[in-house]
Formats: sequence, structure tokens, C-alpha cells
Amino acid sequence: MAKLNSFILTLWFLILPISCSLRECRRRQPGQVEEGGPAALYVFGDSFLDSGNNDYINTTALYLANFWPYGETFFHFPTGRFSNGRLMSDFIAEYAKLPLTRPFLQPGIDQMDYYYYKNGVNFASAGAGALVGTFQGLVISLSEQLNFYRKVVEGLRQKLGDVESKKTLSKAVYLFSIGTNDYTSIFLQHSNILSHYSKSTYVGMVIGNLTIAIREVYGRGGRKFGFLNLGPLGCLPAIRVLGPDHEGINGGCLEEEASTLAKLHNEALSKMLSELESQLKDFRYALYDFHTNLRERMDHPSIYGFKEGMAACCGTGEFRGEFSCGGRRPVKEFELCDNPAEYVFWDSIHLTEEANQQMAAQMWAGGGPYAVKPYNLKTLFECLH
Repeated sequence: MAKLNSFILTLWFLILPISCSLRECRRRQPGQVEEGGPAALYVFGDSFLDSGNNDYINTTALYLANFWPYGETFFHFPTGRFSNGRLMSDFIAEYAKLPLTRPFLQPGIDQMDYYYYKNGVNFASAGAGALVGTFQGLVISLSEQLNFYRKVVEGLRQKLGDVESKKTLSKAVYLFSIGTNDYTSIFLQHSNILSHYSKSTYVGMVIGNLTIAIREVYGRGGRKFGFLNLGPLGCLPAIRVLGPDHEGINGGCLEEEASTLAKLHNEALSKMLSELESQLKDFRYALYDFHTNLRERMDHPSIYGFKEGMAACCGTGEFRGEFSCGGRRPVKEFELCDNPAEYVFWDSIHLTEEANQQMAAQMWAGGGPYAVKPYNLKTLFECLH
């Protein structure tokens, strides 16, 4: 009986995002062509979504992925993406029938050209945080990414005029992955900032800056947003090896320190988005439970088609948790697995293309009780206009 109830519950959650999408889509007549083409995708955030912006800034190899073996699986050359292949944002663009979002800083493109932005653009930067001080001077902070977005808005306005540019911006979807570096930097840099702020105060600062960014995008016409909450930070291979109990087959996570911050952040993020939905007219969002879904794959990899959920494919040391993939970083030695598709983690922080695709598919269409709410991305792209 318990198994039957579990099956029914799972089936309900599988149906829920789809039925929501169908209800919204009834506003459009069968066979009706979407006016002006598909909605654009604008991407903000960190290395989980950076398609190569850091290739064009003055930074160090810690914040770059423009060398082998990054990109080896799909692109067959390094693109600046922190994976062996495509990122979640790349798959989402494909599902939305868009080309892959290009880095805003990619040279050779007129940054005031509407035709460059009509499908969207990627502002994300590996190492970026919501706080300006996070890896400051080496990455493109969220506030700097907003400056880039303002240039895009101005380019659209000059090309289309106020009315049409706002229509374009309101139709677009804005995808955010931010916050991970604000917390992991504390441990990677042995910072004492939490001796000056309580955990809840520090989380409030991160969420506060993200709220400002959302309101800025909304004020310039944005209405549809997608968010990833934070993964189990204390169990990332790079953070796990910093703990005193990491040795052994199971290892130990920095649960009390890093994962507690992630939990507080995720609770605050969910509350903040719910409040914005009630405060801002036509504000719609999809919040993906990255935390639960990543932890599921780490703890039960075989259920999702993986052989290894804890150790990285590329790196060195315990869990290959040393951030050494490619041999360009302070630690030069590294190991590389034979088949990245068997691993959840590509390097000591980031995911393989296979894991990224599974996550993107959940964000797009839902599925499971801990996937995405209150809308999925398919609904935002195709049904809410």
C-alpha cells in the first residue's frame, strides 16, 4: 500500500507541471504561430551557466575553462564552459528552439546590434557572486552583469523603440544561478567573515543583492524568471576534502558549515520569490530544486544512469576534489576518467554534460515531487505572454 501511495504521489507530480502548462497554453489557438519567433533567453550567474565570458577578462586559470579537457565531449574543443560539454542553459536554449546563448563579451560582435540580442545573451561569469566582494577583480559580479544587461536594453530600445523593446523584454525568460561562490569562497579562501556576521545576516546580504537584480530586470520589462537554488555545498568534492573527516570510502561533508548556509539561502530564496510574485504584477518564476536533485544523484547515482556520484571525473586527490582539471591551475597533476557520462561531477565543483542535461530536462518540463515550481520553463517560454 505504501508503494502504491508513493507511485500515485510521483505520478501526480509528473502530471502537475504538464497540466499547468496545458491550462496556460489554451490561450493560444491550435496551430497558431508564435508572433515574433521564440522568446529570448538571458542568462545571469556563475560557472554553472557561464558560456565563456571569463575568456575575455583579465583573470587567472582558477576562473577559466578554456583549455583541454574542458569541452571535449560535445564541442571537441574548450569553449570556456566548466563542463565536458553543454551546460544547463545550453539545453534549455535547445528546448526553447533557440541557438546556444553566446557570451556577452565575445569579440567581433556589435554590442548595440539588436539582431545579436533577439535570441538572448549570456552574462554569467565563473566565480561570480551576488556580493561584489566575492572573488572581486577576478570575475564579473552580478552588479556588473546588470550593467551589461542595461546595454542590451538600450540597444533594443534604439532599434525597436520603447514599446516594441519592452514587448521583447517582457516575452523573454531570465535565468539565474547565483550564490554558490558567495558561500564556498568563505571556505576556499579561509575567510573569517562569519565571525563578523551571523549566518542569517550574511545570507540576507546575498539574497538582498539578488532581489535588487531581479527588481532591476523587472523594472526594465522582464516578467518571466528561472532560478536554481543552491546545491549541497558542503558535499561538493572541492569542499568535502577541506573537512577533517573526508577520508574513507564515504567521506564527510562540511554539513554544519557550508551546507547549512545553502539550506538557509534556499529557504530565503523561496520566500523572497513568493513575496515578489505577490508584489509585482505579472511576475512569474520557475524555481528549480537543484539541491535535492543533485543530492539524489550523488547518493543514488545508479538510479539516474551514473556509476559515480561523489568523486569527480577530472581532478586529483580524494574524490578528485583538488581543483586541478587540465593542469593549468596551482596543482598541475590530474587524472581523467574514461567515460564522463558515468559521473555526476566533471571536475571538483561542476557537473558533466549528462548531469546538466538531466537537470535541464527537469527545469524544462518538471517531473518528480522536487523538480520545479510553481511553473516549469516550458510554460514560461511557450504559454505566458
